[in-house]
Amino acid sequence: MLFPKGRTLSVLSLTVAALCVVFVALAFQAGAQPNKAGRETAKAKDAGKDPFPNAKMDAPELEGGVGWLNTSGPITMESLKGKVVLLDFWTYCCINCIHILPDLDKLEKKYPNELVVIGVHSAKFDNEKESNNIREAIMRYQIEHPVVNDANMAIWRRFGVRAWPTRILIDPEGHVIGMLSGEGNYELLDEVINKLIAYHDQKGTLDRSPVHFNLEETRAASTPLRFPGKVLPDPEGNRLFIADSSHHRLVIADLKTGKVLDVIGDGKPELKDGGYSEARFNDPQGMALKGDKLYVADRKNHALREVDLKSKKVITLSGNGKRGRVRRSLGKGPEVELASPWDLLLIGDELYIAMAGTHQIWMMNLDSGSIGPFAGTGGENITDGTLRSSEFAQPSGLATDGTWLYVADSEVSAIRKIHLKKDLVDTVIGEGLFEFGDVDGTGSKARLQHALGVDFKDGKLYVADTYNNKIKTIDPKSTESLTYLGDGKPGDSDAPARFNEPGGLSIVGDKAYVADTNNHAIRVIDLGTKKVSTFPLTGLEPPASADQLAFPSDAKPVSSPAAVLKPEGTLTIDGTVAVPAGQKLSPFVPLRYRVRTKGHQGDALVKGSGETGSAAFGIEVPLAKLAGAKDLLVDVVYYSCGDGSEGLCRVGGESWSVPVSFDAANGTTTIKLPSETK
Repeated sequence: MLFPKGRTLSVLSLTVAALCVVFVALAFQAGAQPNKAGRETAKAKDAGKDPFPNAKMDAPELEGGVGWLNTSGPITMESLKGKVVLLDFWTYCCINCIHILPDLDKLEKKYPNELVVIGVHSAKFDNEKESNNIREAIMRYQIEHPVVNDANMAIWRRFGVRAWPTRILIDPEGHVIGMLSGEGNYELLDEVINKLIAYHDQKGTLDRSPVHFNLEETRAASTPLRFPGKVLPDPEGNRLFIADSSHHRLVIADLKTGKVLDVIGDGKPELKDGGYSEARFNDPQGMALKGDKLYVADRKNHALREVDLKSKKVITLSGNGKRGRVRRSLGKGPEVELASPWDLLLIGDELYIAMAGTHQIWMMNLDSGSIGPFAGTGGENITDGTLRSSEFAQPSGLATDGTWLYVADSEVSAIRKIHLKKDLVDTVIGEGLFEFGDVDGTGSKARLQHALGVDFKDGKLYVADTYNNKIKTIDPKSTESLTYLGDGKPGDSDAPARFNEPGGLSIVGDKAYVADTNNHAIRVIDLGTKKVSTFPLTGLEPPASADQLAFPSDAKPVSSPAAVLKPEGTLTIDGTVAVPAGQKLSPFVPLRYRVRTKGHQGDALVKGSGETGSAAFGIEVPLAKLAGAKDLLVDVVYYSCGDGSEGLCRVGGESWSVPVSFDAANGTTTIKLPSETK
């Protein structure tokens, strides 16, 4: 949990904190039931009682943000009436904020029609205040709920928030229920949301109509790489290993030509061992190579994976998919829980791990299999000293000169160093959690901004200064830090050299390979000439995506007059959806349709989209596909929004059932579907 510098409490924060006591007490009582049956009995018994009789403070409006993302427009508290609302105050650099995203996703999937999650992005770093950068983070983390850019912390102050991450729960009548800060608490939130749904369902104040948000991901171009986090060149094997992080896979390419040699993982996020086409990762990051074994920091799976490049098999060395806590002892095997391992560095048989989630450096002995903390107490800070007393803050990159282990310590915008033979931790550049910027200089005068990558070459450290969109060099002896490439502006040009949140950097020979994360590319720097080029990947396609076409299951088919059709040619189906009064079709997302035949409901003969903003649609179906059919089923799904609340759209659907027969002489090739007024 991260506390912002110099923030003060408001009256509202004290009120919400008081409500939180009731919130936690109620959830504790609910969780104290002896078994599942007991909990269900208690829920049924208490359904008629207001679980929060003292929570009568209206939630403030979500005003003061500088823009809305992952949706079509602003969302008001009034438009959310009828829904349980969970506000998530976060900042995209924060590992604790990242850790709770799976919990939010789980709640959204469990209560798709009752719960709306709104992300309130109240930035820590200057770079995080830009809407375009937040947009990239939303897609990188695969967030599927609306986010308001609270760049000036206006909403943060209005709700009295004190730390990242913080969640605030609001009931369907717009009353603030309570506040929770820090990681975890999924079970607590689940219990309380369950109680709110039961009570407001009985009271008649719960709105279960489906909602739709215009997600950033649906508007983004498909790319072969998706937010690559780290890169590892192998000159001896003439290979380049790429962590294709948001595609949840690894890519192996020819180091000279860029031709793709292999892809490891099928692109679906999961912890699964097996062959290259069966294995699965979840946001893989740093890698290390020893012989025919590739070691992978499987970040969201909280696991350390091993890829046998000869047998083409993937196994899990440590971690079981569950996020671990701070650990102070050694262990072995998958039962040892990790927390967001971000980078790896191999020195002999010792594999060093940047354990971002516990703010520690870990080490695994590949010979014995033992794994555990090497440096850091688990506290989030910039504290030098001994291995046991030192503190780090989300370490994300590792490098060595043979004597020191260098650490890109991202949350303190620092480069730290650990002596490999002595009990000593020191700082090269960096002053604290809230001391960041873009300043060349020496020692305490220099500033970085959330640097994620580091490597060593010829007496210098090369740093991916991520949020400054630069590559910098640092002399570890004099502590002089200088801009090497990039002008600070995000971009994807080779000349002038521009980057967009570079996350990984690895050097071999006279070339530095950069994982240019937000550009979905690998960049190559010639260290002799300082010329930049983009690595020419060939033969790589994005993973197959799941069909997102979803139709309301409760749409009752409208009976249509029977149609006699010709057996050949093309059938044209015309129709118009009836948009509810006071609503208009989303100006961003067109209606979608599918055509099926009875008895084959799962197989769409034709599917597609209409014109954006139009309630009318036309569908063409090859009549040969209807041979032998007796009933034609047409389904349409659309999204309608109220005037002034375009950010929150409702999902609507209509279905038609048309009895059909065929006659070559008297048949038609057109069907006009009847429409209903709503």
